[in-house]
Amino acid sequence: MRRGDTQLKKPPSKQDLRRRLSQQTAKFLSSGGSIQELARGESAYERNEIPPPAPLFTDAKVARTPLTDVVAALDARRAPKRQQKKGSRQSAPRQRKQVVYDDFGEPLRVVWVEDS
Repeated sequence: MRRGDTQLKKPPSKQDLRRRLSQQTAKFLSSGGSIQELARGESAYERNEIPPPAPLFTDAKVARTPLTDVVAALDARRAPKRQQKKGSRQSAPRQRKQVVYDDFGEPLRVVWVEDS
């Protein structure tokens, strides 16, 4: 699969994932590992214990780098461009179609009308 000069990466198929998982399992067992089978509904936690909370927001607060001077410099560079665009831009009158009807309500023709 090629698109332009970049090659798109194909996601692995289920067959590839199964093959990789079985190879990893075989490697684990051959290196001396063992698999313990648990009964359905069994958990690693005791029933009377409360499982530990999920580790959300456990990292220490990181100090942020102030960028006010950088933002001010960018705004100062952008200001002359904004002033040039505001003065030179003129709005063209808009036109729209209007249907002209006869005395009996039948359409006769379509004319263009300028809106301000």
